[in-house]
Parts: sequence; C-alpha cells; structure tokens
Amino acid sequence: MQEFMLIFRHENAVGQVSPEQIQQWMKQTMDWIGGIAAQNKFVRGDGLPFDNARVVHHNKMVTNGPFGEIKETLGGYIVVKADSVDEAVEFAKGSPVLQGEGNTVEVRKVARGDGIH
Repeated sequence: MQEFMLIFRHENAVGQVSPEQIQQWMKQTMDWIGGIAAQNKFVRGDGLPFDNARVVHHNKMVTNGPFGEIKETLGGYIVVKADSVDEAVEFAKGSPVLQGEGNTVEVRKVARGDGIH
C-alpha cells in the first residue's frame, strides 16, 4: 500500500462563500474523510489558513502571504493509503471541494525518505 497526498486548490476562495456555506462544506468534508477512515485508508490531513503565512523567495526575500486575493489558493490536504494512483483519484473525486467551480484536487504520490516506492 502506498501513500498519496490529495491537495485542495480553491479558485477565488476568500470572500466568495457565506459562513453557513463554509459550515456545510466542513460537515461534508468531515463525512467524506470519515468514509475514507472507515476503510482504514485515511492517514492524516490539515487545513492551510492564511494567517501568519510567509513566502520565502529565491533571493531569500520574505513577504507576507499568500493572500486570498490571488487566483488560486491551497486550502489544505489529506494523505490517504491506496493500492494505486487510480484508487487515490477515486477518493479525490468524492471531495466536497470539487463543488466549487474551478476548484481542483491534485493527487500526488508521497515519496518517503527511503526512496520512491
């Protein structure tokens, strides 16, 4: 079994939805993750809030951000166990994040320190 990261990308996320919509989306997300966990395939996950974020540039300059005004933001991720990338993609297809127009879920294999499996 391999691990895959499902990365949630939101297009124009900030200021576009009501607190009620966010609450509904969070419940749907917890239910979706619960379904993966019930299969013993959920590993971990976290949201990525904007507060206290910094960007370090190639020239070592540090700026505040990223900010929600940018076209696309990273909203968070989960890591799942799957037998193949195709199985991980099937998990991703069920993500409530995809209800938002332009939103995506990127699926990437996790490479461990002992090499790519």
